[in-house]
Amino acid sequence: MVPIIDAPSPNHGPRRDPAVIDMIIIHYTGMASGPAALDLLRDPQSQVSSHYLIEEDGRIFALVPEDRRAWHAGVAFWAGHRDVNSRSIGIELVNGGHDFGCPAFDPRQMAALDQLCLDLIARYQIQARYILGHSDIAIGRKIDPGEWFDWRARAQAGIGLWPEIVPSAHGNRAAVDPASFRAGLAAFGYDPQEPEVITAFQRHFRPQGLTGIPDQECAAILAALLSSIS
Repeated sequence: MVPIIDAPSPNHGPRRDPAVIDMIIIHYTGMASGPAALDLLRDPQSQVSSHYLIEEDGRIFALVPEDRRAWHAGVAFWAGHRDVNSRSIGIELVNGGHDFGCPAFDPRQMAALDQLCLDLIARYQIQARYILGHSDIAIGRKIDPGEWFDWRARAQAGIGLWPEIVPSAHGNRAAVDPASFRAGLAAFGYDPQEPEVITAFQRHFRPQGLTGIPDQECAAILAALLSSIS
């Protein structure tokens, strides 16, 4: 396990139910540098923090104790839950994000993320369906960790879901009924009332085509996801 560096942040409060930790939310910092992000996450005036921050070189900083409610998710929703902060572990990845040219995530950073997530999954028995990006739970507000974040590689490491669909569905952009597709998204956990919910789904599970329009390929991916949790 990569050594964890203590860097306490004051930006946290009590969990609603300390016994319930069943989600991991992954973010990017969207800032020019790691030190700037660390300063922000520890600044009491910012009123924002995560439990962990992972630098590009793989160093892990522990900001908020896991039994405390870090302020990272904001207004959010997943699978009927709106106080996502109270039931999740938040992990910030040092990455400039969309505002800084969508830089690639460093392999050392991804290795540290995988080690941390696998440890959290084992200790809290977190289901793959509840390992998400900020963009999945804060639709219309957040787009991190971005469409270039490699969710497939994470799933191959045992972190989260990545569906394998039938070859005939790949690249099939024929339209499907939006209402029924949204109903499927709701069954998986997304908030179907959000106008940008389809784009949020695509950003995670079909990042090569952020059309905002459900198609046969998206339908096959969603069907595979729903089958995996049934």
